[in-house]
Amino acid sequence: MRPALVLLALVATACAAARDYRLTLAPAPSDRAGQVITFTLPADAPKPAQLRDAAGRAFALQAAADGTARFIVPWQKAGEALSFTLAAASPKAPIEPAVVAAPAGGHLRVSIGGQPVLVFRLDREDLPRPGIPREIVRAGYVHPVFSPSGKIVTDDYAPNHAHHHGIWAPWTKVSFQGRATDFWNMQDKKGAEELVALDRSWSGPVHGGFSARLKSVDLSAPAPVTALHTTWELTAYDLAGAARPARLFDLTVTHTAASQDPLVLPEYHYGGFGFRGAGGWNGPGPVANFLTSEGETDRIKGNNTRVRWCYLGGAVEGGGLAGTATLGHPGNFRAPQPVRLHPNMPYFSLVPQQLGEFRIEPGTPYVTRYRFVVADGAPDRALLDAYWQGYAQPATAKIEAR
Repeated sequence: MRPALVLLALVATACAAARDYRLTLAPAPSDRAGQVITFTLPADAPKPAQLRDAAGRAFALQAAADGTARFIVPWQKAGEALSFTLAAASPKAPIEPAVVAAPAGGHLRVSIGGQPVLVFRLDREDLPRPGIPREIVRAGYVHPVFSPSGKIVTDDYAPNHAHHHGIWAPWTKVSFQGRATDFWNMQDKKGAEELVALDRSWSGPVHGGFSARLKSVDLSAPAPVTALHTTWELTAYDLAGAARPARLFDLTVTHTAASQDPLVLPEYHYGGFGFRGAGGWNGPGPVANFLTSEGETDRIKGNNTRVRWCYLGGAVEGGGLAGTATLGHPGNFRAPQPVRLHPNMPYFSLVPQQLGEFRIEPGTPYVTRYRFVVADGAPDRALLDAYWQGYAQPATAKIEAR
């Protein structure tokens, strides 16, 4: 048999062996937004596959080498069950990477549909202005973050607190090997957080992102010593079909003791995770719009309260409003975690150590997970609650052959 006929026969056999499947999501107990649905793709499912809902709308599907597949459900109303068919995708419709993570200007840029979402800083020498003290120059954080309309909602090397950086996550008050150190306030020269390597990045039709390694270095010792190894894994999702456009990305931060000595974190009011809002929101009062999951908009009253999510936004260049909600996962240590709302800067921190001392012990990684929802316009508390529900308890897909 000629090679072309052999290939056609193999394709025909594969198509004949593939089966169509139905995926169902049980009725939701509450409104859910931005659900990331993960399931195992059956071995005999068509490849490449696509999903369609009961109305015939197509949903992108991204499968990993191990057969794990993901797709995004923008909205599921309380009490509503959803059904999808899993069938062969058209061979004439190539799978394009809607979410792209790629080098740009010495950093790693994540975009969706060609529009910027965020930048992970790799080049520590790329500074916004001269005169920044050398001891606080660093890389390994996220800035800028963009709204769907392209507005920047974070700041970097803020003039009044130059050690603040978009989204960053070092610890502040620390005891290590009997010494007091600080990886957050690098200007004090007691400690530093450094980027070690960007390990990988990926792109795809549903999600893309990166994994990177950092380290926290104790500078208070006679010679610098690494106290903590940290990994960041950030995944951005294409939230196509959402009624209100938004950017959606997840961050998992894993801290591991770098020696046989624990990292002791005494009770303190900030550190461990920080979000610095746009420069135009700097100052006391309503110039920065805060909103917590508990409905608090007064940053003084909301300070030190426990929250499931915290929103920070304000007026943006060119007019209008934009902002970001940071959602804490319910599996995080001491969730819902207390929040530090700064009285006169556009900054907040989620702070489990406000509730008392804890330790990162050797051999026991400390993991925290966050989801970020970036949108234009004023914050909608009910919608942000729905995003938290979609993050906290996404539906489980039931798969049945048709």
